[in-house]
Amino acid sequence: MTFTLPFPPLLNRYYRHWRGRTVISSEGRAYKLGALVRAKSQGMPVLEGEVSLSVTFFRKARRGDIDGGLKCLLDSLQGVAYRNDSQIRELHALQLEDPKNPRVRVTVTEWSEAAA
Repeated sequence: MTFTLPFPPLLNRYYRHWRGRTVISSEGRAYKLGALVRAKSQGMPVLEGEVSLSVTFFRKARRGDIDGGLKCLLDSLQGVAYRNDSQIRELHALQLEDPKNPRVRVTVTEWSEAAA
């Protein structure tokens, strides 16, 4: 299943420190809710077994690293595309630029050892 989401917030905007704890910020919670609504509206079921993910980030400019956006995205997809990110068995990530339409395209499939 392939679906498109807005570009995720930067890692330092996704989390906040509050009373000695790290919590998801209001911006992060809004992104998670938006990811849920958009993925479900595009037909994404919650997969129960191990999964394979292919992620393509289309960013505004050639800035930042791939792992910050990836962490926020994988966290946001819990309960949306899979129950827990521990189900991810295979992961492919690519960064491209699209200044006019930043977004992330996600493909989630059931993982198969035969396909690996």
